[in-house]
Amino acid sequence: MKLLKTLTGVAGAIALATGSAFADDLRWKMPVAFATNLPGLGSPAAWVADNLTTASDGSIQVRVYEPGKLVPPFDILQAVSDGKIEAGYTWIGYDQGKVPAIPLFAAVPFGMKPWAYTAWYYYGGGHEMLQEVYANKGFDVHAQLCGIIGPETAGWYAKPIKTLEDYEGLKIRFAGLGGKVLEKLGASVTMMPGGELYQALEKGTIDATEFSMPAIDQILGFNQVVKYNLFPGWHQQFTAQYMLINQDQWDKTTEAQKALVKASCTAATTLALAEGEYKNGKVLAEFQDKGVQADQIPRDVLKKLKAVTEEVLKQEAAKDADFKRVYESQNEFMETYKVWDTRAYVPSDL
Repeated sequence: MKLLKTLTGVAGAIALATGSAFADDLRWKMPVAFATNLPGLGSPAAWVADNLTTASDGSIQVRVYEPGKLVPPFDILQAVSDGKIEAGYTWIGYDQGKVPAIPLFAAVPFGMKPWAYTAWYYYGGGHEMLQEVYANKGFDVHAQLCGIIGPETAGWYAKPIKTLEDYEGLKIRFAGLGGKVLEKLGASVTMMPGGELYQALEKGTIDATEFSMPAIDQILGFNQVVKYNLFPGWHQQFTAQYMLINQDQWDKTTEAQKALVKASCTAATTLALAEGEYKNGKVLAEFQDKGVQADQIPRDVLKKLKAVTEEVLKQEAAKDADFKRVYESQNEFMETYKVWDTRAYVPSDL
């Protein structure tokens, strides 16, 4: 982390010395969807804000506002687009009701591993498509990938999931496209911010919930209410977070300022994945001592979930041209990536 800060700071110092860096100082407010104490999910926002200040020698200052302190988590996109705030940091899948293709950039059931997603995003045209998807739905934002973590858990339940029928009638908080899959199976799916989930579980407003990876779920205390934590996280094999910047604000920045934002977010993406991968194993290993039953969803149930997922994705693609275009691009990349993925990596059981 120190090396990344140093390199970025050197780049900023060189630009300042040449007189070409920053025509005007930037002072941006940036509400976040996740508390900055949440590893890999909220922590990148705070790191980016600090690094931009350091690397720009104070010319760029981004003030981070914890969830709900300035803008409700689910209102960040609209507030940024309307120019009420200069920037926001969020999981953009929350806005699938406004921008149907957006979940494909946030988390896809049975989708890519995080490093495969970044390969497609950076080199397969994903970044450019994301800007087009927002513009096509009338949103004036520049979106920058600014964090990614690996699989979530498949949720926290009062009893294990053994068949697809176990989802029927279940009141569950489930996000994104995965939520559409469970709705198709008869679950009553609701959406609420992470900070409200413990109380909702405790009061019985919901029967079950998913939110994130073990290192985060433990902080939120779900294991204090229900004891079955299911794996694998079929609905979110990767979870990507973004820094959204008002388009007018982005257009006003110099090339040097743009470069620092891009470099900081790219570094934050790497650090977010590393933080999650570092912390999750230890947390999961200690769950048994806390009375948590970490179960695997049976393979036959996973196969059925995948079949329903494919139905949902095809239906969404038929309803929205942007969704279809992005979905086809990701599938095309995965056809060749699988050749590499299945041959190159040592099986995890060896």
